[in-house]
Formats: sequence, structure tokens, C-alpha cells
Amino acid sequence: MSVVIKRIVVLGGGTAGWITAGLLAKKHAGRSPNEGIQISLIESADIGIIGVGEGTWPTMRQTLAKLGISETQFIRQCGATFKQASKFVNWIKANNDVYYHPFTEPQGHNKVELAPYWQALMPPGSSFAEAVTFQHYLCEQGLAPKTIANKEYEVVANYGYHLDANKFIGLLRDHCVEQLGVEHIVDTVAKVNRRANGDIASLQTVAHGEQVAELFVDCSGLRSLLLGETLNVPFMPCTNVFLADTALATQVPYDNPQAPVASQTIATAQPAGWIWDIGLQTRRGVGYVYSSAHSSEQTARDTLAQYVGSAQGSEARKITFTPGHRQLFWQNNCVAVGLSAGFLEPLEASALMLIETSANYIADQLPAVTDLLPLVAQRFNHMMLKKWRGVIDFLKLHYVLSERTEPFWQQHRQAETVPDSLQALLKLWAYRSPNEYDFTDAVEAFSAASYQYILYGAGFHTDFSHMPHLYQQGVLAQKHLQLNQKRLDQLKFTLPKHRDLLNKLNSISFSTI
Repeated sequence: MSVVIKRIVVLGGGTAGWITAGLLAKKHAGRSPNEGIQISLIESADIGIIGVGEGTWPTMRQTLAKLGISETQFIRQCGATFKQASKFVNWIKANNDVYYHPFTEPQGHNKVELAPYWQALMPPGSSFAEAVTFQHYLCEQGLAPKTIANKEYEVVANYGYHLDANKFIGLLRDHCVEQLGVEHIVDTVAKVNRRANGDIASLQTVAHGEQVAELFVDCSGLRSLLLGETLNVPFMPCTNVFLADTALATQVPYDNPQAPVASQTIATAQPAGWIWDIGLQTRRGVGYVYSSAHSSEQTARDTLAQYVGSAQGSEARKITFTPGHRQLFWQNNCVAVGLSAGFLEPLEASALMLIETSANYIADQLPAVTDLLPLVAQRFNHMMLKKWRGVIDFLKLHYVLSERTEPFWQQHRQAETVPDSLQALLKLWAYRSPNEYDFTDAVEAFSAASYQYILYGAGFHTDFSHMPHLYQQGVLAQKHLQLNQKRLDQLKFTLPKHRDLLNKLNSISFSTI
């Protein structure tokens, strides 16, 4: 018997829960109790939120705008800053080497392929990102990606954000409840009730009784109470691909309240993992993600303490995880979003992107009746499995290209740890650069441009000499390299320092679109 979907219950009040509830409410909640779909979110006051992830993709701009949240309010309330890139330090030979993954595509992308030409046309020692995009310079000089004269969410240089996760959750919660009509239930789930066909019928709460819905969204974190524990969807570990299983996270205040703020996530390789360094308005978020098989906890704490230059590394919060994801993400009338679906590691801030992708799909493809849930679930699982595989390949690429000699890094390069799909691409890229034919699906996690930034930033060599007739666009390539330099010369005189823009935003608002 087909039933009209009238209520959706989201379990869990972290970033995943509130973004999903908000996008669902924005699209499906009616203007009165008799209209639309009721979106309810249940969170327990007794269960903490991990709340470490502080980096986003540029996609977060669209998510915030879709939710109706002011960019100025978001930046002020969440201590947020602008993120323009990821910067990788000591990932190649541990010899003060650096490369960038900027958010802006290479100059002339989809017009001319610069990979075969940039080294011959640029001064010796220039990096790929330095040659093909101005964003490398903006990050190195501490410049913002826009000015106070730009409108909310308007872009001069492509950007995402760095944010305080707990403050962000607070902003989302208030906005979802007060502006979007999400029902907020603070309670603990004591029991999950099932139907004969295996569906979830309701959640039995301690103080608010039975909560019945047609669809349940599992945002219960690593526990995965609904999809994992109740519906028994298997967890597929990726421990054969990724070795890190522990993170130590801390917060480091600035020595000077007006200290420069980096607009890139800085990822610095260490003997048994890597340290993230994220600049917020009043502090930095710093953490060491490492393999417990290659480092003791004390050694890891000492490594972090040495990096931050204080004892704060020894006092950092410890988080353990198993890299991997669920075999399926939507089973019966339950779909998992966020950590309940899986987690690999913090590299490249893919976790929030996966939340956004999942939540948008659920909101946009939600069927009117329950009979259609299996069809939507099948399509969702197909898309998300492809997305996860793309993330796995891209994150692994960073390790495969390293030449570091410590056991952690050597093991990461062993062929049996590298997915077959990535091995195949690397064979192709030995003779041509990544292009759109390698990533034909609209749901690909990372683009050919992103792969180029990592490959050539890390020193990968593509031998273009075997088909010279394909590479006769040197004049056009030089024109685009010059256009990039011209654009850079304009921006370095018009864009403010990152800290200066943040200071202005705390008293002057962006104009609204």
C-alpha cells in the first residue's frame, strides 16, 4: 500500500543533521501545518558532537545561499574565514617542498591544455599552480578572494570557508528552527521499531514518546544507529587503502589578534601522517591525523606539540576512526548522511562535500509516496558509491605520489594498497594529462583540473613526446599563461589582505544579491 510522505525524521544534530533537515525543510515544508512535509530532528543532549571538520568546498556557498543564510551573518557568527586552496608541505621528499590545490581552474581550462607547455614557457622553478592560476599568489600573499564591495557569495577568486564547527551547528540549528520550521526534539532514542517488511516504523524516545515517520535520515555519527545497527547494512573498511586511524585535535590562539589569516588549509606531512592547520578569525584549528600502527600516541602528541610550538599538542583531544563506508547508504526507508555513511580521513575536506551532495539529492529527488522509495534509493546508492570511489582515488593519489621514506609512506605506495581504478589512470597519465574523458559523470567527486594540480604539483612526469602532432598549441598556451599573469597583476592591487576583509566584515556587511 502506497503512503504519502508527510513526515521525515532526522536523527542526529551535528552538521550533517542540520544541513539535511534545513535543505529538506526549505524545499518541502509548507507554510502551514496542513501543507508540505513536516521535518523533525531528534538529537540527544547526552551524545556529544565530534565537530572537528572546519574546512569546506566552494559548494558551501550554494548550500548557505539555498538555506537563506546571509554570508555576512555566517562569517561573523561562525568565526569563519575564506578558503581558497589546500597547501601541501613536505608531502614529496620532506625537504620543504610545497604544492597547491587551488579552487580556481587553470587559466583557459577547456580551451587549451596547459600541462604539456607550462614547464617550457615558464621560468625555471615555477610550480604548476603558480603557472596556470593566480590563486597560488593570492594564498602566498595572504590576500582575500573578494572585496567588501562584492555582493554576498559573489566570487572574484573561487572560495569555500574555514569555520568553527560548533558555532556553525548553532547557526544552522537556530536558522532551521526559527526560519525554516524544523521541529527540534531534544531527547534520547530508546528503541527503534520495525515494520514486517524491514522498514523503520518509528523511534521510541524517552520523553517524547513514539516518533512515527515515512522516511528516516540517519545522522547519528560513527555509531550509525539506524542504517548500521538497526538495518545491519555492512561497513566496508578501507584500511587496506588508508592507514591513518587516529586524530589529535587542538585549538591554537593567535599570538597577535591581528595576525595574518591563511586562506588555505595547510597540510604538513609528518613521519606517520600529516598535520592540518586551519586559520579562523581568533584561533587556528590544528590536528595530527596519523596511523596508530606507525606511531605511538605519545610520539604523535610530541609531534603535534612541536608543530604548534607549545604544550597544547600534548593536551589535544583524541579521536579514533576506521576509514571506510557503508555498503549501501539508503536501505528501506532509511538513508545515512555524514559519519553514519562513512569517513575516510580529513584530507581535502571531502566529508562536508559528501554531506551536501547527499542532502541535496534527498531534497531534490524525494518522492511523493513510499512506493517510490526503493527506486530513489537505488539511484542514490549508485551515485554515492561512485562519489565515494572518486574520493578514495583522489585522496590516495596524494600518498602514491610521495617519495618520503618512512614506513607509513612506503606502505602507502605499495601496489596492493592502490585501487585498480587509480592504477589504471596513472598508466594513462604517464602519456597524457588528466582530461574530461577520465571523469565523464556529472557526480564525479573531483575534476580533471584537481587531478592535474596534485599530479604536477607533486612532480609527476607525463611524457608527451610520443604524439607530438597533438601538441601544436604552444602559442595559444603562452597566451593563456600571459593572461593568467595579467589577471594576477590586476588582482594583487585590488584585493585586500584576508585579515583586513574579515575586520571590515565585522562592522560592514556585504550587499545582498
